Amino acid sequence: MQRSNERFVERLPLVLPRPVYGYALSLLLCLLAWLARVAAETLLPVGYPFVTFFPAVILSSFLFGVRPGIFAAIIGGLLSWYCFIPPFYALAFNPGVAMALIFYTMVVAVDILLIHFMQRANFNLAVERERSRALAENRELLFRELQHRVSNNLQVVAAMLSLQRRQIDNDVARRALDDAAARLALIGKISRALYDPSGQGQELRAFMVMLCADIVDASGRTDIDCTICAPDGLSLEPDVIVPLALIVAESVSNAIEHGLPDRAGRVAVTLEQQADGALHLRIVDDGRGLPDGTMPDGPTSIGLRIAVALAQQLGGRFRLEPAPDGGAMACLDLPQQTR
Repeated sequence: MQRSNERFVERLPLVLPRPVYGYALSLLLCLLAWLARVAAETLLPVGYPFVTFFPAVILSSFLFGVRPGIFAAIIGGLLSWYCFIPPFYALAFNPGVAMALIFYTMVVAVDILLIHFMQRANFNLAVERERSRALAENRELLFRELQHRVSNNLQVVAAMLSLQRRQIDNDVARRALDDAAARLALIGKISRALYDPSGQGQELRAFMVMLCADIVDASGRTDIDCTICAPDGLSLEPDVIVPLALIVAESVSNAIEHGLPDRAGRVAVTLEQQADGALHLRIVDDGRGLPDGTMPDGPTSIGLRIAVALAQQLGGRFRLEPAPDGGAMACLDLPQQTR
């Protein structure tokens, strides 16, 4: 309702098809004011000849502009002088009449000027609002274009790494390039999905469902059941959720590749938020468990070292440990990060 009123006020004074309509309607308002003054003749004491004409002048100026307002002020003044200032119906002029007309002129002039400056200020405000809207649209367009180009560049780098691996015979080096290309492609995809020019956080549960589904699809496995458990409505800042998403991607990929390499299985991703805002992430698989020699606080693979570094970047802690019911469990503890 308030916004509707703002839009109506921004259109004032009304632009009628022909200017004469504004004068005609102003004349009608003056006639209505005259009828109201005649009807109130017995109720008003002597000395209020202009009282019903002030609203007519204000409405004419407010609705139709300065010139119809001046027109209404002149008509209202003449009708008051002729009908309600003694001697009646004579347009007599004397010092008392002069003072009354001067007073009326001053009041209506102030009314018209105030309305005029108010509408000019309102018009300028509407122009600035429209300019701000256009700037916001341009900002959003440029931001999306920037994000698109950044994501495309990451995809290009990933493709270049994939091409480079064809010239390498060493299996370890080829595997490293494959992993790097996959991580770059994932970062590009996450950036495109998450970043918003408005600065709003991403709803985490829906994003994690999409992310884990993409990871399982990328693995080429159809026998992996990946479930997500996270609070509804939980959102994080983009600079937090990107490292968090990479940790989830590394942990789920590690569970599929090393925990469930040759059989069907289940990966459960659980995110809990504590009363103080801290986050606890658990990624549990029912696979073969941790290999001998792998310590909970000392992951040896590059992917798990990346997860540890990202957790430290967020001020948290990442660890890999045996799951209570068999398999492996990746744990991430973060301090308060929500908006």
